[in-house]
Amino acid sequence: MAENGTDCDQRRIGMIKEQHNGNFTDPSLPCERKRRDREERQNIMLWRQPLITLQYFFLETLINLKEWTIKLWHRRSIVVSFLLLLAVLTAAYYIEGTHQQYVQYMEKKFLWCAYWVGLGILSSVGLGTGLHTFLLYLGPHIASVTLAAYECNSVNFPEPPYPDQIICPDEEGIEGSISLWTIISKVRLEACMWGAGTAIGELPPYFMARAARLSGAEPDDEEYQEFEEMLEHAEAAQDFASRAKLAVQNLVQKIGFFGILACASIPNPLFDLAGITCGHFLVPFWTFFGATLIGKAIIKMHIQKLFVIITFSKHIVEQMVSLIGAVPSIGPSLQKPFQEYLEAQRIKLHHKSDNGVPQGENWLSWMFEKLVIVMVCYFILSIINSMAQSYAKRVQQKMYSEEKTK
Repeated sequence: MAENGTDCDQRRIGMIKEQHNGNFTDPSLPCERKRRDREERQNIMLWRQPLITLQYFFLETLINLKEWTIKLWHRRSIVVSFLLLLAVLTAAYYIEGTHQQYVQYMEKKFLWCAYWVGLGILSSVGLGTGLHTFLLYLGPHIASVTLAAYECNSVNFPEPPYPDQIICPDEEGIEGSISLWTIISKVRLEACMWGAGTAIGELPPYFMARAARLSGAEPDDEEYQEFEEMLEHAEAAQDFASRAKLAVQNLVQKIGFFGILACASIPNPLFDLAGITCGHFLVPFWTFFGATLIGKAIIKMHIQKLFVIITFSKHIVEQMVSLIGAVPSIGPSLQKPFQEYLEAQRIKLHHKSDNGVPQGENWLSWMFEKLVIVMVCYFILSIINSMAQSYAKRVQQKMYSEEKTK
């Protein structure tokens, strides 16, 4: 791979020299054309070529729907079994009876788990380009539960409105009865489901590298190409980033299950490389996914929960607000919105929102809501751009194959 890139550079230099000498060199060398096609695809973005990007996006969507329809037709026995199961569950859902209390409980738990699994998948799918749903959803949820637990001295929040809204129970809790373990237990289900979703989202790099190794094809993916270049130049790695990537690759390759578990158990931006490594070296699926699931859904998730809960515990928050107020000149003005926000949350927790207290929107809440909207919009735009570029790649491959047959 790297040697091919070096050959491309040498050929390009030679071509430029010949052009300066008045000679003409055919620019359609395979490596040069591949580089040029990639640059052309990367320019297909909504803010650069909006009409072409939207056209390619819709065409790629139609192709994907067609491919999925064909796959489902080939597996129609599984589809029919699923539809029959769905019909039975639908009948049980709508038929009145004593079983309805269990149906409603299962429905609530299933939707709650599916919500967090979906957010986890969105967070890790796409080779690092996913939506950062821990910062936008799970982290704030754990922080809200932590603040409410210390304020109410209880985690037995009335359901409903919990989890849509947190209010203190009517029975007053005992001061100091809230422990770290109590809050961890309260948010364990959603946190583990989110972690399981992130583990599922790590499967695409694994399957891509595995398919490439088994078929002998070379996928046009920058992460995979970087991985192959790293393998070829392992001895010459000098910079910190290259050595870190090489360390992850060696850890996963040599230790196996426990190496994958170690990489998955800590916040690790290089874990995509671990998935590619496992796929490239044909690590069994359940070895990779089992270690990833345990690491992300159990070990790493408890580390992240502990960090958020400790950060938003009552005494830490009070100290942080006090430190903000101690900043010279601008401290009091910065401290005021934080104090107003915390006071508003206390009022909401104690059912006092209807007692004539003005319900003006705090600017911190307003900024966070706008941040969520901006990040979700950017994520949607990145999906549109990615699918449009995938269609452009199809067009380029079709043109190349037609030229070869002539």
